[in-house]
Parts: sequence; C-alpha cells; structure tokens
Amino acid sequence: MKKIVIVGGCAAGPKTAAKAKRVNPENKIELYTMENMVSYSACGMPYYIKGAVPSYQNLIVRTPEDFKKQGIDVFLNHKCTQILPDEKVVVFNTINNGIGETKRVEYDELVLCVGSRPYIPKIKNINLENIFQLKVLEDGIKIREKMENSKSVIILGGGYIAIEILEAFVKNGLKVTVVERNKDIMSQFDPEISTMIKDYITQRDGNLVDFVMNDEIIEFIGTKEFEGAVTGTGKVLHADFCVIAAGVIPNTELAKEAGVEIGITGAIKTDNRMRTNIEHIWAAGDCTEENCLITKKPMFAALGTIANKQGRVVGINLNTDTTGVYEAFDGILGSAVTSYFDFSMSTTGLTETKAKLYAKHTNIEPIAATITKRDKPGYMPDSNSITVKLVADKRTGELLGAQAVGVGDADKRIYTVTSALRANLTVQEFLHLDLTYSPAFSSTIDPLLTAAYKLKEEIDR
Repeated sequence: MKKIVIVGGCAAGPKTAAKAKRVNPENKIELYTMENMVSYSACGMPYYIKGAVPSYQNLIVRTPEDFKKQGIDVFLNHKCTQILPDEKVVVFNTINNGIGETKRVEYDELVLCVGSRPYIPKIKNINLENIFQLKVLEDGIKIREKMENSKSVIILGGGYIAIEILEAFVKNGLKVTVVERNKDIMSQFDPEISTMIKDYITQRDGNLVDFVMNDEIIEFIGTKEFEGAVTGTGKVLHADFCVIAAGVIPNTELAKEAGVEIGITGAIKTDNRMRTNIEHIWAAGDCTEENCLITKKPMFAALGTIANKQGRVVGINLNTDTTGVYEAFDGILGSAVTSYFDFSMSTTGLTETKAKLYAKHTNIEPIAATITKRDKPGYMPDSNSITVKLVADKRTGELLGAQAVGVGDADKRIYTVTSALRANLTVQEFLHLDLTYSPAFSSTIDPLLTAAYKLKEEIDR
C-alpha cells in the first residue's frame, strides 16, 4: 500500500484519484483542493450562465461523499503553500472556524493537478467590483447572478470562452461589447475562417453585439463598482459589468520552487508517463505542457479532454511497480470545438498560419484548400452549408490539420481528420476513406472528401 496525495480537484485530480483507486484498492488516496467543491465540469459553466443547465449542481460530477464511498478522502478549502520533495511533504493552509492553520501532509507519491488561472492584463482599476473572470464554479454562479440583473456587459477577449459566454449573454438579451487586441476573433483559426465566424455573429446579432478589434482596455472606470472602460485608442465603453476572458496561464509557481522542471511553454514538463524530473512527483492537467503530435514540439493547451486523459494515465502509472502495466500519453493535436448558437467551429492539428511558422524551422511546404458545401443533399430540410479547410505538406502529401465551420455538421468532420492525423495519412490516402453516406447524414461525396480532392489537385500542380 502507498499513500498518494493529489493536489487539485477539478478534472485531472479526481480522474487520477478514481483510476488509481480502481487499479489498486489498497492505495490510500487523499485529494486536496483550495475550492469548496470538487469534481465538476468547468467546461459546462457557460451553459449554466446561459440557462441551458438549470442549476450549478448539475455540473458537479461527484461529491466528497461519493469519493468517500470509494475510499478516497477529499479535503476542501486546503491551499497548497509549499512542496518539500526531500521530506516528501506537502504543506497546506486551511481555514477552520475563521482561524488559519498549517497542515503538513506526507506522501509516497504526489500528483500535481493544480490547473491554470485566467490571464489578467495589467489594467488600471482592475480591482473594481463587478469585474469577473470565469475559471471556477463560484465564478460562474456570480456571473449568472449579475447577468440576471444587468442590461449590458463588456467581454475582454475573443477566444473559445469569450464566444461561449457571448452566446449566453445574447441569449439573455444583454448588449455585449467584445474587446479583442488582435485583428481577429477566434485567432486559433486562420484569418479567413475567423472572419466567417465574426461575420456570422454580426449578421445574426449585430443589434446586440459590437466588436472592438485591434484594441485593448487600459483602464476601468468607476469609484467602487465597475462602470465602464477606456481603450488604448481612446474609446470610452460603458456597461453594467465586465468579464475577462483573455486566456489562461498554468499554475507552476509552487512546483518551480520545489525544483520541478518547467518547460519552454511555461507549464510543467513531464515525460509521456506524466512523471516530472523529481522522483515520486507527477503532474497532469492544465498545469502541464504537452507534445504536439504534428510538430513534435511542446505546446500548452488547457482543455478538459486532455486533463481527463492525463489523469487516467497517471492513475495507471502510479501502480506500475505492483501491476507491471503502464500507459503512455504521447501528445495532442490541439483539437477543439465550440459553437455560437447553431454555428459550430472546430479545428485540429495545424492551421495554415501555424504550418507556415513551423515551416521556418523544418523541411515542410504547407499548402491548403478550402471548400464550402452543403453537409447534406439540398433536398433535405436540415441541409446547411459548411466550410472545410485542409492543410497538408506539399512535399510529402501528409495531412497537417483541418478547420470546419458552419451551421451544418461541421464538427463531426473534424473527428474524422483527428484520426487521419494520428495515422499520418497522406491526402491521397485520405480521399479514399470509406465514409458513411445517407441523405440524412451526408452528401454522396462528403465535404471532407471534396476538400481533399481540391487539395490533391493543388499538390499535383
């Protein structure tokens, strides 16, 4: 039997605990979190704010009592303040009856699932009331409460979370101003795809949504409570509250102080078994960097899918010394999907923009093809247009990435490409995939294959 201490209780931590206990029920497992709840879907918070999820309780996957039944002890409101590898001790600060206490916890194996935190730009008056960020469940509860008593809001940022909470606010009738320092929203996509996303939002809800691009907030207005913002170009914006959704940064400070190696992305570096450079210390989730399966270079992607898979891998590998079984987490493609109402947007692998940057350091020649086509035959009542963009290496023909957007079934096309990228398929091999067909599901020549045919023609020129 070994004592496994896990720090972090959102996604990777609970997954690690549950898997490690199932693999070896003799393990003594303790999970510590600085929050007052554990094991919930952070990705579901925009949908709770929107009202699609009626109660935040629906987002809670397991309670401390559920874990206790499995033989796992959960400790809420425990903030990790120090890691002492030589002593194999973790130090926590706790609050009991309003009195702060220090607790030293010994471990045989330590798993850091400390996640990430919102990136907060340096803005004057950043501490005014009614300026929110969306990271933990309490944030979502507060934002929904404020939204229900407001008429307008400013969103700082234009990425995945920003788009999802934009939908939530529009659904509830708020006037929204999106401030984005880049020239495109959703800059995870190529510029022309980002433009399609922005155009759709404007055409659908231009009466409620205003975009302020190539600009940034430099000052918040108000005495005690937020009243508005001033941008770098001098625009003065007024709203009832503000949500900062400008990306996240990994929580690595304590790990670094303990001597854990930090990678070039700024996140914790691990091997493919999720071990750090310090024996008996592991890491998983948003605090770690991953290996890009296309470039073979480190990358950082704070996604719930990755956190859960890594947690599973750690849970297995914590028991390798007794089971003889291990599992590797080889890397990611950066696959992601979201939507704005019925307009879905999904990507995997390299965009053309990223492929061209990668080409400066390696021997590839990026080439791309984009098509717009109906996802089903035109006679079907739910037929809609989608745009698919494929990226490949002209020299080898190997696929590098894909993007798909539209009101139709854009997202499921990306599912197919992720498998093709994992298998290192060439465009020639890809266009012979035996995809399923029925008028209710696809056209006879699927939009993916149409894009592949066009890309093959470009490669052969």
